[in-house]
Amino acid sequence: MKKVGSFEKMEAPPSSRRAPLPALAAAAALACSRCSSSPAAVEAFAAPRARAADLGRRCRRSPPSSSTRLAVSIGLGPEQDPPPPPSAEEGAPPAEGVPYDSARVILGEDDPYDPARVVLGEDGLPMPHVVDFEPYRKDRMSDSDRACDAWFRSLLDGDGGGDGEGGFLGPVSKLHRDRLLTPVELADPLVLKYGEDEEWTPYVSRRLPTSPLYPAYGLEAFGLPVPRRGAEAWRHFDVNGMVAVDYSGRPEGIGTDLELDDAARDAAAAELKEKGAWLDDDDCAGRLVYVDGRYCPALSKPADAPSLTVRNLDASAFEGGLPDATLDRLSRLPDGHTDDLAAPVPDDFKGPQTSLSKLSGPDHNVGPATSQFAINNQQGAACFAALNSVKAGCVAYVEAKEEGGRDERPALIVHAQTPSGGIGDGAEGGKGGAIHPRTLCVAGDGAAATLVQMSVDLGDPTSAEENPVPTLVNGYTQIYVGENANVTHTLLEESGGTATSRVEMSDDEAASERMERSPREVEASRPALRDAHFHCVDAHVVGDSGRYAVSFLGLGGIGRSRTCLSASLLRPGAHASLNGFALSGGAQRSDVRTQIHHAAQGTTSQQEQRNMVGGRSTAAFRGRIRVEQSAQQTDAQQLSRTMILSDHGRIWATPSLEIIADDVQCTHGATVSDLSEEELFYLRSRGLDRTMSRNLLMYAFVEEVAGQADRAIAGEFDDEKGLRSRIIKRLENLVPTGDKELVGGEFQSV
Repeated sequence: MKKVGSFEKMEAPPSSRRAPLPALAAAAALACSRCSSSPAAVEAFAAPRARAADLGRRCRRSPPSSSTRLAVSIGLGPEQDPPPPPSAEEGAPPAEGVPYDSARVILGEDDPYDPARVVLGEDGLPMPHVVDFEPYRKDRMSDSDRACDAWFRSLLDGDGGGDGEGGFLGPVSKLHRDRLLTPVELADPLVLKYGEDEEWTPYVSRRLPTSPLYPAYGLEAFGLPVPRRGAEAWRHFDVNGMVAVDYSGRPEGIGTDLELDDAARDAAAAELKEKGAWLDDDDCAGRLVYVDGRYCPALSKPADAPSLTVRNLDASAFEGGLPDATLDRLSRLPDGHTDDLAAPVPDDFKGPQTSLSKLSGPDHNVGPATSQFAINNQQGAACFAALNSVKAGCVAYVEAKEEGGRDERPALIVHAQTPSGGIGDGAEGGKGGAIHPRTLCVAGDGAAATLVQMSVDLGDPTSAEENPVPTLVNGYTQIYVGENANVTHTLLEESGGTATSRVEMSDDEAASERMERSPREVEASRPALRDAHFHCVDAHVVGDSGRYAVSFLGLGGIGRSRTCLSASLLRPGAHASLNGFALSGGAQRSDVRTQIHHAAQGTTSQQEQRNMVGGRSTAAFRGRIRVEQSAQQTDAQQLSRTMILSDHGRIWATPSLEIIADDVQCTHGATVSDLSEEELFYLRSRGLDRTMSRNLLMYAFVEEVAGQADRAIAGEFDDEKGLRSRIIKRLENLVPTGDKELVGGEFQSV
């Protein structure tokens, strides 16, 4: 013992001195409870059987440590068993060179995850170790899970898998088919050593050697997570109702062009104009029209200008060989299932980052995309994006370049669905079909592109004469924005007709008004209620100061709709703006999911999602913003606003922030309300009737988002076929018709 000033310093014998661990390890060790971190406390399940007889004596008495070395036992699992002192009863000092420390793990001298460790059961006998996990792969599956797998398998292996097993998209189809059909490997993660591996982290979970290893939910049979009723990504969606409908049919002639004669061409063009899904040749930079997933040259206007390319990529384009950059972009999957980032993310401390799973690592990264932790924060779109690659017959391709100046006119892409879904006489026994639209938009450095996508009906979806069949539309759009480039994107979904009005009316009220059929019965028999519309938009800003802005309007009457919007800001100064509106009525189920990923420094984002829920419909919104550790000086704003028109409507609104950086400005919020009685009173006191007042307030709620749609497709203010007029007609269909009697009552109660 040495005296230093007025303090005395105790030193361990020279033979027992060791270099202290870093300050972080010492602080963590001091924070641990001596009881919880002692080897005796964990020996009951981790010690070899030969040492079991010594457990009781050592648990009763643990001599204090005489070593100055501290170690960490947080998150490392079972500790090493230190040798007991030679004479614990007499309090003798430990043997020279063998310090006794009841709160230590000697890393590197013994493996705490040694598979030879014995775990004792309640009977005191060693339990058998599980080394083969395959027999347990599907043990946790319920009947609903098996139905989901069978349904997805029918989509993948149903009528028409494309051009043989390869698909029409050549190597992209084959790559994604193999990815779907190759189940994830069941293997324990590597054990990393503190001080030796840069990726070491205390936030790990390990299984006992006597427990089997299960795949994450949704990965029991496929290589990408498929829908599950209880999965986080599908929690508020009608999964059971969706998988009960057979969509395995194949549109006739998929992969080939749809040829129309002059009369059919004029009739189709006139109907598209009537529905606002048309721009004349002089008003658009290019136009691509697809009917039931087939490219229609007679209705299209390809472009090959120096500043903009708009063309259709069919099987011959893939056979002839596309640039590697194009194939690489088409091969990417959303939700992090393509781990290589679309562009390297600069990091002042770690250098350029190229792996999505390692961003903000090792303590705050999301890890492998197939882990349960990562899947819980995904949108559930990866399996459908891969399915799109396997089944799509062609790709709508738009590329903007800096050369030749900027063309301010939009590139219009129209996907029209007929009531028969293009499967013709194949719809026997209620069998439906699936359509897989695919779009790729690339804006090079310094370029600008305006992209308008529309989904509309071609024909009357309510007419029994047109043989309507259940149809699944599974769209996938990929967007890449270069340095100082700008992409403005408008996405309009208006298919499925119109939901039935006044479905919140009870059967007794319908009988009192002498209706032949109640609105609920009419809505239940509406063919479009069996349809489903999925669309995933995956945007990547891969150049400094690139900008991406999207306006989404979901106005259709599809029974089940799901839209996933994702924007990754990978370079400094990148900006993303996501604005959306979802209208649901009747018995519709709608789901909107957004994700903005701030990976680079100095990125900004702005998001506002508005929802309007009427009738007996159900809507859900989940917005996620993640700010990585490398994304310092981020400015992100997120707001969700919902208007509920009926007490029978339901909404789940969940904005969320995940912030790893410490120098950011981020806000998020959500509001849910009905029409303001004060505002209604003000309008009615100015001479407007009740219905007009409500419709005016409803349109004002929508206009702030609809006003950001491209003006070329929105039309003039007083255009009867313009976007404003179409929105008003749909709102009039859902406007409440009665007065509120009591606070908390229904509009339709009178």
